[in-house]
Amino acid sequence: MAGTSLSVKKRLLVMLIAFTVFLIALTCRVGWLQIVKGSEYQKLAFEQQNTNRQIPPKRGTIYDRNGKKLAISASVEQVVINPRQVRESSKDIEKTAEELAEILDLKVENVLKKIRKNTGYEIIKRRIDKEIGDQVRKWAKDNKLSGVFVDEDTKRYYPNNNLAAHVIGFTGADNQGLNGIEAIFDDYLKGVPGKILTGSDAVGNKLPFGEEKRIDVQNGLDIVLTIDESIQYFAQKALEKAIADNTVLNGAAAIVTDPRTGEILAMVSKPDFDLNAPFAAPEGITDEEWARMTEDERMETLYKKIWRNKAVVDTYEPGSTFKAITAAAAIEEGIMTPDTPVNDFPVIVQGHKINCWRSYRLHGEETFKEGVYNSCNPVFVRAAQAMGIETFYKYVKAFGFMNRTGVEIVGEAKSIFHEKPVEVDMAVASFGQRFQITPLQLINAYGALANGGKLMKPLIVKEIKDSEGNIVKKYEPEVVRNVISEETSRQIREILEGVVSIGTGKNAYISGYRVAGKTGTSETTETKKNNRYIASFSSFAPADNPVVCVLVILDFPTGPFGHQGGVIAAPVAREILEDTLEYLGVERRYTEKDEASMEQEVYVPDVREKTIAEARKILAQYDLRFKVDGEGNNNDMKVLDQTPKPDVSVPKKSVVVLYTVEQQNQTVKMPDVLNMTVEEATNELNKRGLNIKVIGSGIAVRQEFNPGTQVDKGKPVEVEFRHLDTE
Repeated sequence: MAGTSLSVKKRLLVMLIAFTVFLIALTCRVGWLQIVKGSEYQKLAFEQQNTNRQIPPKRGTIYDRNGKKLAISASVEQVVINPRQVRESSKDIEKTAEELAEILDLKVENVLKKIRKNTGYEIIKRRIDKEIGDQVRKWAKDNKLSGVFVDEDTKRYYPNNNLAAHVIGFTGADNQGLNGIEAIFDDYLKGVPGKILTGSDAVGNKLPFGEEKRIDVQNGLDIVLTIDESIQYFAQKALEKAIADNTVLNGAAAIVTDPRTGEILAMVSKPDFDLNAPFAAPEGITDEEWARMTEDERMETLYKKIWRNKAVVDTYEPGSTFKAITAAAAIEEGIMTPDTPVNDFPVIVQGHKINCWRSYRLHGEETFKEGVYNSCNPVFVRAAQAMGIETFYKYVKAFGFMNRTGVEIVGEAKSIFHEKPVEVDMAVASFGQRFQITPLQLINAYGALANGGKLMKPLIVKEIKDSEGNIVKKYEPEVVRNVISEETSRQIREILEGVVSIGTGKNAYISGYRVAGKTGTSETTETKKNNRYIASFSSFAPADNPVVCVLVILDFPTGPFGHQGGVIAAPVAREILEDTLEYLGVERRYTEKDEASMEQEVYVPDVREKTIAEARKILAQYDLRFKVDGEGNNNDMKVLDQTPKPDVSVPKKSVVVLYTVEQQNQTVKMPDVLNMTVEEATNELNKRGLNIKVIGSGIAVRQEFNPGTQVDKGKPVEVEFRHLDTE
């Protein structure tokens, strides 16, 4: 009995020890799960029983200065899933992935990969239309799937496609700003996401009495730009035409500013792109060529050529447009007055001979203002020499050329100057060579010439406001420094007006508007090898009270009109200035010369349904001639139709064709009037029974219809004239 009792005790002891060990192990395991892994499992349980979905905020709107929308966010939808809930409620996850991929036009393997993830939230596809969202809702309901959600989303949209593309910029897949204002002001525009927290049971079904907890989104703030949509369109239209007319190979830029405030009213850079498809094949590259390029090649093309804002990122030699700066400095220093006697005889600096651009026929003795009109290089070299290196570069710095402007645009470049300039460096710099600046720096300096001498900080944003219209931040005009006096500004304005009225800038002349400006033709590192030049024209108007500055740059023109800024860039600036001044309501004030020219134009009266006798009297009052086209020439015959039509502007002495029988208008062959003067072209057209609509002055460089084209008899034909003997 004693042995049996001992054996029982031993077994009990073993059992006790085993139980104790088991209890300790269990306690350790429970403790490890609760303490060490507790937070992890709590998170897993929470994710299984709750779906935390993110609701994207509505990105702020970008407006032009007048409240026109340039970038907006449209309401769309997105499909998101809770992968665990989808797996638990799906009978066949591969089939589920296949069906969802088909609805959303996605790759099956990508959808399946997300369903298999061990997370509580995955975005399947963003920015889908409501119709597609409804299909997903129905599909999920029909298949009794849990964890599939269709939530609100936003999609960025640019209503004007490529208008101001480089200024506005664009957003990426996650609605973050990648370029332009979209990138620089991303923190203001993007807003703060909201959340939807949905409770569910153990198998993923939404609890019948559970509540969705929502954390509201904070939508982004709105940005109001200084850009004027209409002026931007004027500049873009004129630049596109100039690129085509002059076969410009390396892009172009145009900037329009208000010199009184420093506000940028328009900024165009070419080539550009569609903001709604910034990664698509750019103009000039076919879809097939684009597809053959590697991803790296495509991105290099986009970054270096297409998305590059030439107006602020590229530097160039300003050429003769810089002469206005040298002239202003010389007048401010008292070295020159408008009437100081000068000449354009060659000057030798450190062994380098510097000639006037018209060395084949020098201008000779002239006044300083005439030297500016004629753009004579030696005149500016001697002015700079009289100032000396220190004083000359003091003004270069004061006009803002040594530092970035600080404009809030992506990638503003720094200018390039000699660190320790010597005499010859200053000599060539006086007429805009051997240093590089940005187009924005130049037009900003011209603003100081125009506004009384104040260098302004360029502004691209007017204000930031919330959705209720409350202003969060306002950008006020900021004077950087005073550079020249009011009197010097007045004198330089008058001189630059003379450049346009009688000097090298005649192709920018606008009847009724006093335009001031300076032509420029710059060399590049490729000039000797490829004959690459940069043609430019910098201007402002009206000259006596400037409200707008315009700079036009054409990089590598190869067309029939050559590469001189006065020939090909000045007409572009003229078009932008005229459209802008009319749009702004600036009243025309005509000179005697303008009025004399206007007196040569009349509007054709309506003589239809009149007799020939009545028509003769009416047309005579307008100093117009006529020709009857029909059977006979009876004074009592009625005029059934006429060419030109009523209210068309034509020169006096033009011929109006009167039709006395119902028939189709007769046509004549268009003659070739290129390279003719206004008088010669008028006579040639009149001989053919055609009238003329004169644009510009000088020599005919373009006609509305090609030679040999059949044109209605009596029709006014547009012929553009330009002065070709200019810099």
